Amino acid sequence: MSHITDLTLAEIRDGLKAKSFTSTEATKAYLAAIEKARSLNAYVLETPDQALAMAAKADARLAKGDAGPLEGVPLGVKDLFATEGVRTTACSRIIDNFVPTYESTVTSQLWRDGAVMLGKINNDEFAMGSSNETSAFGPVVSPWLPPNWSAEQGREKLAAARSAGSVPQGFLVPGGSSGGSAAAVAARLCPGATGTDTGGSIRQPAAFTGIAGIKPTYGRCSRWGIVAFASSLDQAGPFAQTVRDCAVLLKSMAGHDPKDTTSMDLPVPDYEAAIGKSVKGKVIGIPKEYRVDGMSAEIDALWQKGIDWLRDAGAEIREISLPHTKYALPAYYIVAPAECSSNLARYDGVRYGERVAAITNQNLSALDNLYENTRAAGFGSEVKRRILIGTYVLSAGYYDAYYVRAQKIRTLIKRDFELAYADGVDAILTPATPSPAFGIGEKAGADPVEMYLNDVFTVTVNMAGLPGIAVPAGLSSDGLPLGLQLIGRAFDEETLFTLGHAIEQAAGPLGRPQTWWA
Repeated sequence: MSHITDLTLAEIRDGLKAKSFTSTEATKAYLAAIEKARSLNAYVLETPDQALAMAAKADARLAKGDAGPLEGVPLGVKDLFATEGVRTTACSRIIDNFVPTYESTVTSQLWRDGAVMLGKINNDEFAMGSSNETSAFGPVVSPWLPPNWSAEQGREKLAAARSAGSVPQGFLVPGGSSGGSAAAVAARLCPGATGTDTGGSIRQPAAFTGIAGIKPTYGRCSRWGIVAFASSLDQAGPFAQTVRDCAVLLKSMAGHDPKDTTSMDLPVPDYEAAIGKSVKGKVIGIPKEYRVDGMSAEIDALWQKGIDWLRDAGAEIREISLPHTKYALPAYYIVAPAECSSNLARYDGVRYGERVAAITNQNLSALDNLYENTRAAGFGSEVKRRILIGTYVLSAGYYDAYYVRAQKIRTLIKRDFELAYADGVDAILTPATPSPAFGIGEKAGADPVEMYLNDVFTVTVNMAGLPGIAVPAGLSSDGLPLGLQLIGRAFDEETLFTLGHAIEQAAGPLGRPQTWWA
């Protein structure tokens, strides 16, 4: 039943209800695909026994006509979501043996609605990264081959790198931090997957891999049971092949949770009903500040295409100004590391995390040695960098100069969006990324700022707490996926699904990466 993996999530859902195939058949097809694609390193833990047990229960409910909205649909879960009885590591050495005794709210709602868990998916360590290169399990390889590489070249080079235990240089990154989820969906290793987005970690990987991904409004999905990076910015959301599929998943993932004080007590709309609605009369804002230096000419041309598609569909296009956009990236890289520093202080070898208690520095107490050795061994270089930055900006003498000022800028960024929406704008169209996917190792060198610039179009959305969706919209001249981003009013994901679907239809199918790894 390998053809099942060619279907969209909505098609699998409908096929299961129509009894065209069973959940067990669908699950086995995906498990076989995952096994053949292990060289991509998308999954860090496969759960075949649990998946087949969940599929069998789903088949029984389907036979009785007692099916949930996602009954029998196989999914992948980013390794940031706590899964009861299943190892959850945040892709960090410091908690590499953690097995939760509880389930995150988002995943528990997916299982409540009948979904099946295929396994845990790779991500940047503690979600800190833009390329999925900081994972303790090693980088994820994008299923899209670099330009001018043949399938045979890709297969041989990847096999050689894996055999040597080396980093697969030259292959493309899938984006980050949710790169494993994006790669798994793009490679048809699952029809949908969970992700988290702190500064673009759903939208950027979706654009890099030619799929759809939405970051909902802050508070739309519960953060309970998700390993924290930056608590005021983190938000869960789905990846899928199509905008419709994302709408189906978000319906199950969203909802009020009394265990999360930032979760909003609002009804969850039927997002799928927004698919196919007319965009006539919608006002689309085009922010002039998003035309940044160094942006690829192909990205600018794609943006213009998106504008033309929405105009042709009946939308009104209006140039707007978001004047504080230029301060968003530096402000974000103060706020996010500050919250990271606070959240990760618990991983000290006493309360949480692996313990390294050896006395290696005679000038320190036994407790200080424990802290130093545990964190040095447990955290990767990017996590250490952000903890250091965050601790610095929160320290006495610098708190007001950096952290407080960044929060004031954050308020101004949010106000820019509020003024645009108050002036009648329904959504804002921007590029999702400043370029197509880059190569593994290309930007993970001595200058981390170059990597951080990949989030230039996405961080404003998290700083303002707004919803944003990335939609596959074209291919570069080298045949790599490109995406557009739509930013909506708070808790108006429905408009984003309507507009995103319109762009998706106008762009037409982009194709999919060839299965070169099998």
